[in-house]
Amino acid sequence: MKKLQYARLTLLIVDFIVISFLVFDFGFIVYEKFKTHKLILISCLIPILLAVNIFRYYHQKKSIKKTLSLTYTILFSIVLVSSFIIFLFSPERALADFLLHMKPYLEGSLLLYLIIRLSILIRYLYSIYFNPAIIFVGSFFIIDLLGAFLLMLPKATTQGNIHFIDALFTATSAVCVTGLAVLDTSKDFTTFGQSIILFLIQLGGLGILTFTSFFAFFFRSGSSFKEGLYLKDFVSSENLKDTLRFAMQIVTFTLGIEALGSILIYFSLDHASDIQNPVFFSVFHSISAFCNAGFSNISNGLFNTDLQFDYSFQWIIMILIILGGLGYNIVFNFYSYFKVLINNLIYREHKKPIVRLITLNSKIVLVTTVILLIAGFAFFGISEFNNTIAVHDSWLGKFTTAAFQSVTPRTAGFNTIDYGSLALPSILFVMLLMWIGGSPASTAGGIKTTTFALATLNILSTAKNKPEIEIGTRSIHNDTIKRAFAILCISLITIGVAILLLLIFEPGKDLLHIAFECFSAYSTVGLSLNLTPDLSNASRLVLILVMFIGRIGMLNILIGLLRRINSKMYQYPKENILIN
Repeated sequence: MKKLQYARLTLLIVDFIVISFLVFDFGFIVYEKFKTHKLILISCLIPILLAVNIFRYYHQKKSIKKTLSLTYTILFSIVLVSSFIIFLFSPERALADFLLHMKPYLEGSLLLYLIIRLSILIRYLYSIYFNPAIIFVGSFFIIDLLGAFLLMLPKATTQGNIHFIDALFTATSAVCVTGLAVLDTSKDFTTFGQSIILFLIQLGGLGILTFTSFFAFFFRSGSSFKEGLYLKDFVSSENLKDTLRFAMQIVTFTLGIEALGSILIYFSLDHASDIQNPVFFSVFHSISAFCNAGFSNISNGLFNTDLQFDYSFQWIIMILIILGGLGYNIVFNFYSYFKVLINNLIYREHKKPIVRLITLNSKIVLVTTVILLIAGFAFFGISEFNNTIAVHDSWLGKFTTAAFQSVTPRTAGFNTIDYGSLALPSILFVMLLMWIGGSPASTAGGIKTTTFALATLNILSTAKNKPEIEIGTRSIHNDTIKRAFAILCISLITIGVAILLLLIFEPGKDLLHIAFECFSAYSTVGLSLNLTPDLSNASRLVLILVMFIGRIGMLNILIGLLRRINSKMYQYPKENILIN
C-alpha cells in the first residue's frame, strides 16, 4: 500500500511539472538558451510517466485504475517506440535536432494524458458534491476563468499581453459559444491563442461532463448514480441506463461531423485566396459553425472578400449550423427512424413498427425550425433584395445570401453581409430570430424553438378555451408550459436590465444598437452592429454576465439555488386572479 502511495505522490509531482512545462512552453516567449533545457525535460518526463504507470499497473487491485494505468502505459510506449524507430532510420540527425523535430508529438501525448487525468479529477469532484444546476454553472465558470488566464499568456496574442477584461470577455464568448468579440480574432491572437479559443468553443458546445462521461464509457469505469442523473438532465436523455452511452455517441457524432465539415470546407475553398493556413482555417470554422459559436480566424469573418462570394463554402457552414442547432436528440431520433425505415425496406419479412418512433418533441422542433428558416429566407429576400443582397449578381448568390441570413441569426453569428447596413425592419427581425434561437439540448442559445412554439400554441389554446395544449393525440403537461413561460419572462427581464445598464454606462449610444448587442449576447449569437469593441469595461462586464446567463439559463441557476424536494400532504384553497 505504501508503494502505491509513493507512486501516487510521484505522479502528482510529475503532473504538476507537466502542467508547468506545457504552460511555460506554449505560453511564454523564451530565450534560445532554454531550448536545450526544454528538450531534456520533455525527454525525461515521458519515460518517468511510463515507469510510474507500469509500476501502478502491477500493484493496483482495482480494475478501473489498472485500465487507466494500462492506457497511459500504451500511450507512452507507442510514443517512445515510434520515436526510437524514427531515430534509427535517420542516423544523420543529431539527438538535439531529432528531439526538436519530435517535440510536437511528445507534447501532444502529454496533452492527451493531462486531458484524461483532468476528466478523472472532475468526475471525482462530481462524486463529492451533487447539485446539477450548480455543477453546470460551476464548470462553465471554471473553464471561463482558466480560458481567460490562458489567453493572457504572452504567446497567445500578437501584442504579448491583453487586459484581463478583454481576455475574460473573449473566453466567455468562446465558452458560451457566442462569438461577440472586443478584439480581432485573426489579428490580435496568434495560432496558439486561436487554438485556445477553439478548445473553449468545443468544451462550451459539448459541456465538460459530456467529455468526462465519454472517458468513463471509454475506460468502462462506470459512473455514480449522481453523475448519471446530472448527465441525463444535461443531455436530455430519457433513459438513465443509457446515459453514458448517449454521451459517448454525442462526442463521437460531434467529432465526426466536425471532421467531415473540415474536409468539405477545405475542398470548397479557393486556394488561390489569401487564406494562409487552409487546414487550420477549415478545422476552426467547422467547429465554430457546428457549435454555433460564430468565431472566425480571418479578417472581417465571412464578410471577407475571399469568402463573401464563395457560395459552396457558405452552404457547408449553413448545414453545420443547422445540425448543431437542432440538437443531438433530434438528429439521433431521426437517425433511428430512417434506420428502421431502411431495414424494413431491405428485410421485408422482419419489419419493425415505426409508429411513434419520432417523438413529439422532434416534430415540434423540426416544424418550428422549418417555419423560421422559410420565414427568415422570405423576409430577407424581400427586405434586403435592393440593399445588402444587391451586390450579388447571380440568382444563386442572392438565394444563398438570403438563406444564410435566415440561418445565422439563430445563434450562429457568422455574417456574409455588413449588419450595420441592414434596413431597420431587417434589424428588428434579426433580433426576433436571435431571441428565439435554436433547439434545446443543442449548442444553440436563445429561449429555444420549443419554448416559442409552446408559447404560441398556448395562446391559441387559451383563445379556444381549452384547458391543455393538444397536438394530435397528445397533450402537453402543465409543468412544461409553466417552465416555458418562466424562461420567456426571465429572458426579457435579463435583456431589459442589460439594456438599461448599458444605457447608463454608455450615454449617447444609440438605443437600437445597444438592444441589438444585448439580444445577441443573451441568445449567444455573436452578431453585432459594431458597438461591442467600443464599449467601456463596465459595459463589457454586463455583456459577460448576460452571455453567461444566456448560455446556462437563469432558470437553471434559480432551480439549483431554490429547489427543495418537499412532499406536501395538503392543498390550499384556490382563487382566481383578474388578468385582463
